[in-house]
Amino acid sequence: MPRSPDDRLAEIEARLRREDPRLARTLARGLPRRSRERSRRWLRLLPAVALALLGLGIALPHGLLIAAGLVLAGVAGELLSPGPDTPPGRTSRFPRR
Repeated sequence: MPRSPDDRLAEIEARLRREDPRLARTLARGLPRRSRERSRRWLRLLPAVALALLGLGIALPHGLLIAAGLVLAGVAGELLSPGPDTPPGRTSRFPRR
């Protein structure tokens, strides 16, 4: 007799709770934390680096530093701006930690 999908899901859930209770608790609370490898903390430094390059390029009249600062500022603005699929009220496309 074939088992119902609900029975299979309950079995998978019970096995998950036995094998990895920490993951089961995290999933029960909502979305799991982002791993350190996928963290977006470096994005907060990007505008500061862009402004530093731009300021250095202006101080030492060097066109390549000015161009690099402007390009990096554009990249930072694009990555930190909310996307078109971001729900209203959110200021970033990346979830807060």
